[in-house]
Amino acid sequence: MEARKSSLFHDFAGLFLPRCCAGCDQALMAHEHTICGDCVEDLPRLRGHDDPLNKVEQVFRGRVQLQAASAFLQFTKDGMVQHLLHRLKYKGEREVGLELGRRMAEEVMQSPRFADVDVLIAVPLHRKKEKLRGYNQAQVLVDGMHEAWPLPRRENGLLRMVHTSTQTRRGRLARWSNVESAFQPSDPDALCNAHVLLVDDVVTTGATLLSCARALESVPGIRISVLACACA
Repeated sequence: MEARKSSLFHDFAGLFLPRCCAGCDQALMAHEHTICGDCVEDLPRLRGHDDPLNKVEQVFRGRVQLQAASAFLQFTKDGMVQHLLHRLKYKGEREVGLELGRRMAEEVMQSPRFADVDVLIAVPLHRKKEKLRGYNQAQVLVDGMHEAWPLPRRENGLLRMVHTSTQTRRGRLARWSNVESAFQPSDPDALCNAHVLLVDDVVTTGATLLSCARALESVPGIRISVLACACA
């Protein structure tokens, strides 16, 4: 009874100072966090983590040796996923990334293909861009994943050596050339014989993640997998 009273109190208080859903901007109930229950149900999940022929695997097939590759959500122009990621990347709403990261982890940790991952590494931003934004959105996703799946995080496992311009408006070939040789591992010895999961917000052509994977390939005994929050 006391718990119900507390819930009702918070719902009533929310009428005056509402917490709003990052997906639909409607007020959240007391038991909801960041994304309302209706939007959670409507998230366009890809559910291909166990499928070696999923659409993310196809992006990298023949280009780099991966243990597994997958994405949590389907990205569509002007859809809810774009809206959520825009809030994370450009509106300073880190809690959106933490919530998405938690949900990414809850799904992928159940997949046998990802079960023996040893360490999580976010695709890095160049320090100039990270300073301008205030954080790396891929690292926020990793931090959220860690809350549900407490694997080690190597925050500076990869370094972005080249300050590349945005990929958003570039064509396929321009994306590849823009990030070629842009990354290098900061401490290769720390990753020897590890199964590394590279995490990014969106995979489109796969150029950035491919460049990261190729930078890690020289580490002895390393196994590399890829997970994106969304696939366009």
